[in-house]
Amino acid sequence: MGARDPRVDVYIDAAADFAQPILAHLRAVVHEACPGVEETVKWRMPTFMYEGRILCNIAAFKQHCSLNFWRGSSIVDAASDAGMGQFGRITAMTDLPAKKTLIGYVRKAMAVSEGKAPSASRAAKPEAAVPDDLAAALKQRTHAKARAVFAASSPSHRREYIEWINEAKREDTRAKRLATTLEWLAEGKPRNWKYQK
Repeated sequence: MGARDPRVDVYIDAAADFAQPILAHLRAVVHEACPGVEETVKWRMPTFMYEGRILCNIAAFKQHCSLNFWRGSSIVDAASDAGMGQFGRITAMTDLPAKKTLIGYVRKAMAVSEGKAPSASRAAKPEAAVPDDLAAALKQRTHAKARAVFAASSPSHRREYIEWINEAKREDTRAKRLATTLEWLAEGKPRNWKYQK
């Protein structure tokens, strides 16, 4: 069963008249969607915790309210001004999505918190494009070992080498990095091998 914090009651009672029904509604929706939610106050705002992690928070300001999901970009597809939470400035109940939609967002936030839903920040990066000079060097017979290691490497290891080469500002630096890349690949080393235990 969820836990209510009396400080949230005080916060809602101290809010402007327009904000009180909005905050009370949002609080009720969170509790309905997530019966195990626990309330607290963080950063002077009512905050809802689920399994020890922040789920969302609500806030009242002079002329608007906000609802902010902790991992908002993973929860709400078309987020509004991120500075105001995912729903922008909420000045009336009509600014909120339907209750059923809000319940869906809370449940999705629970799944993201549990690691059962993909988080946008953890989404896989697309494969990095191999620069022409590296591709040409890897095609040479003298670099067959480096080519084999590069092809067998994980996308993140390939990306580390590619980005290191592409970040060179001068041609001579780029040439040195390319030569080092081929040498280390031939030895089966990832780009940051020096820092591995």
